[in-house]
Amino acid sequence: MINSEIKKIQDSQVEVTVSVSWDQWEKYLDVAAKEYSKEIKIEGFRPGKAPKDMVEQKVGKGALLEAAAQQALRETWAKVLVEKKIEAIGNPKAELTKLAEGNDLEYKIVTAVIPTLTLKPWRKAIEKINKEHAKKDAAVSEKEIDKELEDIAKSRVQHVTVERAAQDGDNVLLDFTVKQGGVPIENGTSKNHPLILGRGVFIPGFEEQVIGMKAGEEKDFELTFPVEYHAENLAGKPAQFEVKVNEVQERKSPELSDEFARSLGKFKDLAEMRKNVAEGMVEEKKHEMKEKKRTEYIESLIELSEVELPEILIHEELHKMIGEFEMQLQGMGMTFEQYLGQISKSVDDLEKEWEPQAIKRVKAALALEEVVKSEEINVPAEEVEAEMNKTLAQYKKVKDIEKNVDLSKLYNYVKGTMQNEKALELFESIK
Repeated sequence: MINSEIKKIQDSQVEVTVSVSWDQWEKYLDVAAKEYSKEIKIEGFRPGKAPKDMVEQKVGKGALLEAAAQQALRETWAKVLVEKKIEAIGNPKAELTKLAEGNDLEYKIVTAVIPTLTLKPWRKAIEKINKEHAKKDAAVSEKEIDKELEDIAKSRVQHVTVERAAQDGDNVLLDFTVKQGGVPIENGTSKNHPLILGRGVFIPGFEEQVIGMKAGEEKDFELTFPVEYHAENLAGKPAQFEVKVNEVQERKSPELSDEFARSLGKFKDLAEMRKNVAEGMVEEKKHEMKEKKRTEYIESLIELSEVELPEILIHEELHKMIGEFEMQLQGMGMTFEQYLGQISKSVDDLEKEWEPQAIKRVKAALALEEVVKSEEINVPAEEVEAEMNKTLAQYKKVKDIEKNVDLSKLYNYVKGTMQNEKALELFESIK
């Protein structure tokens, strides 16, 4: 028989006292003895086959009781969680409070739990947001379309070699070496390095020195690195630069014309391209407006929420945010460590900066979950499974699925995401 009592304590934690009758946990002595017999050598018996009494003689009754109690604790705690519907998070702290042969086993566990969120009435706030957004228009102006077309042309700029001095806006190909005390600094040498003048990519003063140079010219000059420069060994210190211009290229954007439109492969003339671009801009603006409105929904829910968040939940969200950011950096060809080096900050510094955002994200998730419960929003299992299959389609072999994917966690994640989407759609329908 298993008895348990729950007591709430501060910071969304509970203390659970559990009592397991002797006849219930006595069987774990055999389990513990079998595990011990695999690890110790008892003459005349193969590993795992020695009888309990011989194992007890070898390791001592106290050690056997302790091992049995730990095994009983693990299994009975799992049952208590289900029976009492405790949504435990993080690593619980367990303490055996009574351990004696022939007696009930007693233990106490303190664990953080998913906090209870109180959500104030929200329909009027959502209705107000919708009314404000109903007044907004997704139309784009002719001026905006002109600028978009110009940006498209600029994205297909051509580099034309010219026999003149480099000007602001030109692309130049450089050989350069950066030295301190006559010694090249680490990663301070490059050959045929492309640089668009005027974008401020190099330290202040460098591009100004290059402007006016012609192909084949060489120049030596000294500059001081900015005080806030990411490399501490260079910050605020002077350095000598040796530069040679190999080529000066004028950047020419193609003229907006029917010919240019046809060169993109799908338009018969500039008018058709302009119409297509305008339609795309409208759709993009509609999407931006929708996302802005949804952001306002979430901000409103957070303001209407009252909840006490345990530290573990905030830290888990921070780790998730850092993991997401690492994935973004990988897509840009940079490691997380390199990024930290560039901004001269530690992981702890970043977590302190991001903590307010992590708190907002946790509150938003809990608030949406409360809406899903209160509005009885559900997603049929077949729809969840269909969405899961889209994710699993990237795994071509069954062994890959078993190795890389926890199907139960994926199901719950997909279901939660789809329920949240339905909650947001509900908000959008409120007039």
